[in-house]
Amino acid sequence: MSGTPVPTRRSGRPLHGEPILERAFRVLGAFAESGEGLPLHTLAARAGLPKSTTSRIAAQLMGVGALERLDNGDFVVGLQLLEIASLAPRGHGLRAAALPFMEDLHQVTRQHILLAVRDGHEAVLVERLSARDAAAVKYRVGGRLPLAETGIGIALLAHAPEQVRDDALAGATDAGHLRRLMATVRGEGVCAMTVPNPLRTGPTTMSTVAAPILNRRGDSLGALSLVAPDEGGTQVAARIALRTASLAISRTVGL
Repeated sequence: MSGTPVPTRRSGRPLHGEPILERAFRVLGAFAESGEGLPLHTLAARAGLPKSTTSRIAAQLMGVGALERLDNGDFVVGLQLLEIASLAPRGHGLRAAALPFMEDLHQVTRQHILLAVRDGHEAVLVERLSARDAAAVKYRVGGRLPLAETGIGIALLAHAPEQVRDDALAGATDAGHLRRLMATVRGEGVCAMTVPNPLRTGPTTMSTVAAPILNRRGDSLGALSLVAPDEGGTQVAARIALRTASLAISRTVGL
């Protein structure tokens, strides 16, 4: 999964009067993979900024620890960002509550167990436990997932504000199917779907079972999902396991 898309401009110049903070986040948003190192010209191209501007902003970000530079000159994300991001209550706090239950699911299934929160019209993956021999999946921790096209996204979308749901339905290929999946999440506390594998390697279809994590008022805190190769009759047990885990996490958070 790539990082947050950064708008580019044919002129390579930022919008007139664009604040330095927004340009700095465009530079940080240029990184797409964990541990990725980028030379200056690639960093500038992805951020849609001139090299001189990118170089100046990168130097400032290095000064505060948000970027680091390798011996070959490439830029990488700095540890200071990890330290700050770990304080985010919607990610780290939920992750701490969910992790014991995710580990249990992971031990039993030996597949991918995902935890995500909604950010606007996208889901952000805050944790993923994966077995070494599990089929490869597209999304990384910190990556963004489409709400209407993934099981964990639909579990989040079902309890999103009405405007977010309406926007998703308006852009859906099959709005009726999406509406039924959201209704299943709200009615049964879990949904299951089989989708084409977005990766060229591995099985042609993948199965995902997802459940929302709600607070006492019924507001969405996040969602949990199991992603595995489509093997037919395993979804019933997975639905029960995911539903049970999501309820336990909700009680642990206690909001």
